[in-house]
Amino acid sequence: MKFTSVTALVASYLAASALAAPRLESRDEDKFAQGLPISKTGKGGPISGGTNHELDLQNPDNLGRQSTDNGIVPNLKWSFSDSKTRILKGGWVREQVVQDLPQSHDISGAQQHLKKGAIRELHWHRVAEWGFVYTGRVLVSAVDENGKYQAEELNYGDIWYFPKGVAHTVQGLEDENEFLLVFDEGDFDKVGTTFNIDDWLAHTPKDILAKNFGVPESVFDNIPTPNPYILNATVSEKNVTGAVTPVASGNSSFVYRTLEHPAEKIGGQGGVFRKIDSTNFPISKTIAATFVTLKPGGLRELHWHPNAEEWLYFHQGTARATAFIGNANARTFDFRAGDTAVFPDNSGHYIENTSKTEDLIWIEIYKSDRVADIPLTQWLALTPPDVVSQALKVPIEFVEKLKKEKQVFVE
Repeated sequence: MKFTSVTALVASYLAASALAAPRLESRDEDKFAQGLPISKTGKGGPISGGTNHELDLQNPDNLGRQSTDNGIVPNLKWSFSDSKTRILKGGWVREQVVQDLPQSHDISGAQQHLKKGAIRELHWHRVAEWGFVYTGRVLVSAVDENGKYQAEELNYGDIWYFPKGVAHTVQGLEDENEFLLVFDEGDFDKVGTTFNIDDWLAHTPKDILAKNFGVPESVFDNIPTPNPYILNATVSEKNVTGAVTPVASGNSSFVYRTLEHPAEKIGGQGGVFRKIDSTNFPISKTIAATFVTLKPGGLRELHWHPNAEEWLYFHQGTARATAFIGNANARTFDFRAGDTAVFPDNSGHYIENTSKTEDLIWIEIYKSDRVADIPLTQWLALTPPDVVSQALKVPIEFVEKLKKEKQVFVE
């Protein structure tokens, strides 16, 4: 009888075990771009439980890619795709309010879509409204407390601003029309923020309506209930005639034609920077904005804003940004079209276009009368070089070569 040696048995067992056991991940490269929290330093491991792999792929920095991230920074990002969409006759609307993004105290936003002829019913707010047209063509009309009125057609890039309490409406003029809405209040859904005219009339006694307008009560038999918010209609061909009050124009105009004005002259290269605030759009006293295009691979330089939180809407492309909120707390976020974000008041940050081929387009919003930022490079360049060198432990030659003009963009 032949007996198998102990050595042979052990060798056979080890070979079988090697085939059955899972192969360990190679740590020569990190796996964040593959949606896995695995670093090349050996930290992390695969996700064995439930996960949304598509979100992991879109947000590699949430998986721990940036070793400089530290501490606790609350979520500063919200996608309109995560918002509940209200489907209505003639269009839709989806919004981001403070309940969605709790760190956005100053600003809330919405995307709204109108079919041709569809009307966002007549209404007003206890907060200011700012709008940016990015698809189609719309008619906006408004009346203020002095009877100044304005009815204007707006196209791509055009902006409107309605101060608190100004009566207004918006109508779609092309087959499909869409725009961004911004409000200078994070809790926009709070009761007492929006007042729709048909809602008001439906809850006012008919005899009072008849007395107020000098007409029979029957005129109001068909007031919509509940209020439709958006309703189908036809494009009007009539203008206001015989008005005894002036048209809002000049410094009192509710409309700003962004692309008819030259972009800001800046020190850096690699993008287009347009500022829209009370210095060039005088009526816009509580909302200041920038409309930014950044070339592939470009950087919106390290900076902070001394006067307000920064709310952002990313319209096109992909981006990365790190928010530094002080006391060694920093967190990096990844962005793509349809995302909104907020950088806390005075927090340091940058924005990088992570695409190699596509421009990054976004809008920055501030609850302020002006756009203001302090760039890190300019600050260091205008501080005595030896002070900077000794404080940061960097060569003084580096400090002396820093550009003293605000760059805004870095290629």
